[in-house]
Amino acid sequence: MKKPAAPPAPTFEQALAELEDVVAALERGEMSLEESLAAFERGIGLTRVCQQALDVAEQRVRILTDARPGAEPEPFETT
Repeated sequence: MKKPAAPPAPTFEQALAELEDVVAALERGEMSLEESLAAFERGIGLTRVCQQALDVAEQRVRILTDARPGAEPEPFETT
């Protein structure tokens, strides 16, 4: 039996918007301890998605702005 496919990772913009919602919900202080912990855990995951997207973008910028004479764009891995 096949495992259900995992949903695709959110885009940077989607992850950032959801992270902002999570932070706002935590700041309101209206959740139970368990709900707060689950929201915090989700926030950590979203933070990692955002950081990974920023790392990839930074790598692309570095490749594109390489000042070495004759520098050629190099492929990079996205994870």
